[in-house]
Amino acid sequence: MKRKTSRSAARKSCRVGRSRTGLGLFATAPIAKGAFIIEYKGRRITNAQAEKLEARGSRYMYELNSRWTLDGSSRRNIARYANHSCRPNAESDVVRRQVILRAIRNIKPGDEITYDYGPDYFEIFLEPAGCKCDKCRAKRREQRQSRRLGSKRKTRR
Repeated sequence: MKRKTSRSAARKSCRVGRSRTGLGLFATAPIAKGAFIIEYKGRRITNAQAEKLEARGSRYMYELNSRWTLDGSSRRNIARYANHSCRPNAESDVVRRQVILRAIRNIKPGDEITYDYGPDYFEIFLEPAGCKCDKCRAKRREQRQSRRLGSKRKTRR
């Protein structure tokens, strides 16, 4: 039996709102570990077409397999607002040609829904500008603090 989730049901469990990295997807109700969150929707295009769109700056592509890609650039696809995190609370999965987001731990109302975009996207788009997820921000903060402490120790001697 195929499970259908209507757009209105998805909108009830999550909303688009302001996050540190721009717009993000936030939970409006508790989401249990393993639960379906939302479907990533869009038109199915060939990988060659996707490469042309990416060259023009489109970032909402989800590669289904070696031949097909999902173009999620439509604003009606609210799943596109789920941001990247190196320590995510959701994961993406391809089930019968559909891309879904599923919780990998319990998500409280108000929490931002994030998933790992994968190494290719990270290398091309996120690494040059610096990852802005909470885990990477904390890591950079610790590195700055340790450098400051190191330079203060040197000046006291």
